[in-house]
Amino acid sequence: MAVFRAASDRALLVSFGEEATAEAAASVARLTRSLEGLRGILNLHPAYVSVLVEFDPRLRTHAEIEAQVRGTDDRFSSSVLPGRTIEIPVHYGGDFGPDLAGVARRAGLSPERAIELHSSAPYLVHFLGFSPGFPYLGGLPPELATPRLDVPRKLAPAGSVAIGGSHAGIYPIDSPGGWRIIGRTPLRLFDADAAPPALLAMGDHVRFIPIPEGRP
Repeated sequence: MAVFRAASDRALLVSFGEEATAEAAASVARLTRSLEGLRGILNLHPAYVSVLVEFDPRLRTHAEIEAQVRGTDDRFSSSVLPGRTIEIPVHYGGDFGPDLAGVARRAGLSPERAIELHSSAPYLVHFLGFSPGFPYLGGLPPELATPRLDVPRKLAPAGSVAIGGSHAGIYPIDSPGGWRIIGRTPLRLFDADAAPPALLAMGDHVRFIPIPEGRP
């Protein structure tokens, strides 16, 4: 069931519960896709359990958007959104994953066991944000949950596979970042000239595949 709250005179927050579940992710993805490109919608900001809808108040009102969402509320049910399964090869540890040892130590695990846990879990792309194509992934094993760095790095290289709190992510471009970097993928997650430019989309499933040492 969707919950509505006016966030400003030109924004409406639509929420689907309080926990970042697969069902909430499906509702967020369906709502986002249903509103994309509609007249009067300026921007959509999906998150783990909500979508912030920014609109042109000359063309839309809070009541109109709420009515539109309620009119198709059955489409935002608790059913899980089907998506592609994308395999992401990863070089873990070493120069590619400078925080792997610290994440493992915090969890009382060996680096090898931390890699095993991280790569054996199924992940769900809840939404993209922060930078173009950055996937916020649910499904991180709770043993690996680790707070972000106290001081963010000035540079997290493109392809860095990282942990931020109870979630996982991948930096698609070189950027500052405070997540714990445990590996790097050679895949390109964002290409402005591609269609679509982002490799991953909301609702996709991700599997991390360790790259054996010595392989490019």
